[in-house]
Amino acid sequence: MTLLSGTDANGRRRVVVTGLGAITPVGNDAPTTWESLIAGRSGIGRLTLLDGSKFDADVGAEVKGFEPRGVSPKEARRMDRYALFGVAAALEALADAGFPEGVALGDSAGVVFGCGSGGFMLIEEQSRLLREGGPRRVSPFLLTNMLPDAVSGNIAILTGATGPNMAVVAACATGAAAIGEAAEVIRRGDAEVMVAGGAEAPFSEIVYSAFAAMRAIGISEPVEESCRPFDRRRNGFVVAEGAGAVVLESLEHALARGARIRAELAGYGSSNDAFDMVASEDSGRGPVLAMQMALRKAAVPPGAVGYINAHGTGTPLNDRVETAAIKRVFGEHARSLAVSSTKSVTGHMMGAAGAVEALVTVLALERQLLPPTMHYAVPDPDCDLDYVPNAARPVSGLEYALSTSIGLGGHNAALLFRRWEA
Repeated sequence: MTLLSGTDANGRRRVVVTGLGAITPVGNDAPTTWESLIAGRSGIGRLTLLDGSKFDADVGAEVKGFEPRGVSPKEARRMDRYALFGVAAALEALADAGFPEGVALGDSAGVVFGCGSGGFMLIEEQSRLLREGGPRRVSPFLLTNMLPDAVSGNIAILTGATGPNMAVVAACATGAAAIGEAAEVIRRGDAEVMVAGGAEAPFSEIVYSAFAAMRAIGISEPVEESCRPFDRRRNGFVVAEGAGAVVLESLEHALARGARIRAELAGYGSSNDAFDMVASEDSGRGPVLAMQMALRKAAVPPGAVGYINAHGTGTPLNDRVETAAIKRVFGEHARSLAVSSTKSVTGHMMGAAGAVEALVTVLALERQLLPPTMHYAVPDPDCDLDYVPNAARPVSGLEYALSTSIGLGGHNAALLFRRWEA
């Protein structure tokens, strides 16, 4: 396979990343998000979108100072917060990829964009109106805007992308699965361009209360350090909101239009633990299968991978199981891998997490710079890999990097990226 060959070692169409967009607790665009991650600036703090006094864990990672993009104020009032995040991230990714604003993308472009839960903030608001004023107070726009596919539909309307369009829902693996499935659409020849990613706005009282009831939320002092992935002191994840988006193209299409290629999406794997709706299976068999599938489909040996952006939630079980899974896939090479969790500063963006972390993995390859796992101080014997603690790390010669996602219901996804050198 030559660098510019349109097919890979398995004879499949090659897929490249040409655009990035993000709305996160540490930045309202992709460049600011990246700068914050590299600097280790935390987006975690006390709740402001909810009354924190009602909860034992008054902590969250909220998006700050967000202004809707691409939609009118009237349309914005009808849409859920998660959909506004997703649209903004998608429009940023398309602009980053060099697609002119207002030009219809047409039949050769599609959208795969997901959400772990849907428009719960909108549902909660309309439920209050129903209780206070009866059925006539409920908005006629509720149904179309509460659905998990509201983002993919809105992106298509705004961009004129009339090709394949769907919402992938895979809990906390949603964003990664959406990107992987969008790549498969291109590989099978159903589109040349795909907008893909995930969005989430989980700060509704019912959703946050459910996480609190599970006793899954971690909080520490100082509150900014409440997410401590792989650290022995970790005691839970931090609920977060945001969106991540990428533009994927067939290599031929990207080259023909002279696009800037950020990275190649070499492999994608998806699996399920088939074990429990909450707990990970102890041996890590689900994440193992997803990572192995991504490597196999890319025809890349485990030893070629140099960095993993881990799911790394900061829960006692996840971090131990994920570490064990990495060891099973990579064997002795696991000791040479750099592994970091950017959730240490972004919190857990649920359906958006895998998309944002895929974007971060692309930038790590492009910049040859690894984001750190912040707030790491006390090693855990069960988590004994190189977690890039507390400071970004420059590297050289990093060619392949993996982004992994694990979700409620046993969902797993893995995305393998290859550095692009023009």
